[in-house]
Amino acid sequence: MAGNIAKRPNGKWRARYRNEAGHERARHFDRKIDAQRWLDQIASTVLTGTYVDPGAGKLTFRQFYDDWSERQLWVPATRANADLATGSVPFADLPMKSIRRSHVETWIKGRAAEWAPTTIKTRFVIVRSVFRAAVADRVIATDPSIGVVLPRRRKTEAAMRFPGVEEVGELLSHADSSRVSSRKGFRAYVALCAFAGLRKGEAAAVQVGDIDFLRRQLTVSRQLQRDGSTYVVRPPKYGSERVVFLPDDLVTILSEHVAVHLPDSEPDRWLFTVGDDPMYDNAITWRWRATRAAAGLSHVRLHDLRHFYASGLIAAGCDVVTVQRALGHASATTTLNTYSHLWPTAEDRTRAAAADLIHQALKANGRADGETPRSAVPH
Repeated sequence: MAGNIAKRPNGKWRARYRNEAGHERARHFDRKIDAQRWLDQIASTVLTGTYVDPGAGKLTFRQFYDDWSERQLWVPATRANADLATGSVPFADLPMKSIRRSHVETWIKGRAAEWAPTTIKTRFVIVRSVFRAAVADRVIATDPSIGVVLPRRRKTEAAMRFPGVEEVGELLSHADSSRVSSRKGFRAYVALCAFAGLRKGEAAAVQVGDIDFLRRQLTVSRQLQRDGSTYVVRPPKYGSERVVFLPDDLVTILSEHVAVHLPDSEPDRWLFTVGDDPMYDNAITWRWRATRAAAGLSHVRLHDLRHFYASGLIAAGCDVVTVQRALGHASATTTLNTYSHLWPTAEDRTRAAAADLIHQALKANGRADGETPRSAVPH
């Protein structure tokens, strides 16, 4: 970077340089030493790769987001969420270089009364990603969202609901309806969520050929997502294609579903349909609400069935990796962050190990648990 300092007729010192695009940038100072210090700072940022052109930050937050978002490989739902998050900020029309952490904090504080902490976290992450992209593009030097404190969220174990086996049984018994154009065949959908841990869109996207009835396994290779007034077929969330091993009773439920509702179907036929289309989004939501209302369990969410499945695997002694693969989590860390409170703690394992030791010792001494040794019986 070439720069120079010259004294102006008005007595001030002008420091100037040309940026990577060849555009001249200049500032005026009362003292030559201040002009030289400014040029040295610019030269340092150029050498370290942190140089930000002063003119770049004139873009408003909205202008930068509109340009940046067009280059992102987002599904429609993600784009809609990003538009919602960035459209809610009060600094959308401010130049990027003028946005301070206080602006972001004011936005968070203003939304805390109307949004749940989890909603705030989700939308903050989107806005933060815009600032990080601006830093990477050298539009701004620093990310103003750094250090912003978010409302405290409830602990996972406190916010998570786990239906009991009796409740799931009630939901299954009320899932189907004898009414025409109602919930016929919905029992199999509920069973897939409860006993295979499928997400809403994954269960909707199951085709007849995905089920291997002989090997008792299901291949999860797609999901359905709403796209305006129709649907799109996409890979599972986080690329979580997987094979789920099915219990015998679930295989029976699915085979009966196929025999009753899809006899002589081709392998690529949707397992759950509404007319000629797959059952998705609102069609699922309506049937689920009707099911839980009929069962008297209106507090149970559809996603709670996935938690039910995970908790069952953990209670049966499955390790973290097994549960991760069954649920299609991106990593074992995700599984632990969500369900770590369900695995036995060191205290639990210590107590269980000690109980086993005392049981073996008492048994070796010819005593049943809790039996008083003869030597301790007063004569």
